[in-house]
Amino acid sequence: MNKLLILGAGQYGMLVRETALSTGKFDKADFLDDNSEKAIGKINDICTFKKDYNYAFVAIGDRDIRKKLFNLLVDNGFEIPNIISPQSYISPSVTLGKGVIVEPMAVIHTNCTVGNGCFICAGAVINHDTVIKDFCHINCHSTVAARQSVPEKTVLHYNKVFQN
Repeated sequence: MNKLLILGAGQYGMLVRETALSTGKFDKADFLDDNSEKAIGKINDICTFKKDYNYAFVAIGDRDIRKKLFNLLVDNGFEIPNIISPQSYISPSVTLGKGVIVEPMAVIHTNCTVGNGCFICAGAVINHDTVIKDFCHINCHSTVAARQSVPEKTVLHYNKVFQN
C-alpha cells in the first residue's frame, strides 16, 4: 500500500492531496500540520510516521520553508514523489527533480529540466530547452519562454511571462 504524508494541510495541501489521489498511485494521503484539525499530527512529529508512510511531500507555498522541510524529509529517508496530474503534458525528454507537482493542463515541453520542490500550476507552459531551478513556483497560466534559466525560488505570478 502506497501511503502519502503531506506536510501542510492548507489550500495547497488539499490540492496536492486531490491531485495525488487522482493519479491512482496512492492508496491513502494524510496531513501533518501545526495548525489544522485535518492533520494527523504536527510537522515536528514527522519521524514517528516514517514506519507507516513510505512517501512524503511538502505542500507549503513559502519557498524557504518548503526547502527546509524537503531537506528534513530527505534526511529522514522518506521517498519524495512527483505528483503529476493525469491532465497535464510532460514531454518524454523532460527531467524532473523530486517533490514536483504538475497541475492539470500544465505543459512542460522538450528538453526541459525542473528542479526539486517546484510547483507548476494549472495551465502553466514551460517551453522547450528551459531550466527551472529548485523550489520555484510557476503560477496558473504563466509561461516560461524557450531556452530560459529560472533562478532558484523564483515565483512567476499568475498570467506572467518569464523571458530574459
